[in-house]
Amino acid sequence: VQLQASGGGLVQAGGSLRLSCQASGFALDYHDIGWFRQAPGKGREAVSCSTSTDGSTYYGDSSKGRFTVSRDNAKNTLYLQMNSLKPEDTAVYYCAKCRLDSGSGMHEYDQWGQGTLVTVSS
Repeated sequence: VQLQASGGGLVQAGGSLRLSCQASGFALDYHDIGWFRQAPGKGREAVSCSTSTDGSTYYGDSSKGRFTVSRDNAKNTLYLQMNSLKPEDTAVYYCAKCRLDSGSGMHEYDQWGQGTLVTVSS
């Protein structure tokens, strides 16, 4: 089971990037998969979590209205389209299996692979 994120890079504020998450060893469409990010010196922040049952997607507060998740099940790949990027979006982005912890109300992530660095310059 492996999830490999790619597509990061350097972009100016206001620009766009599309990240890809290639799954191997399992079928992406049968699992809840999402993105989280970690900025230097900061904790993990939930970006999204897409459920396999009804296709709905949770977006974190910083992602709403700017980021969009999509899937290509034939390619076993999840995408994160990021628009209107801000310097505060600078972080390493990871894709992982995700779930909602009903007790805390927070999204939890598991089985992430190598992340991809996104740097947004001002």
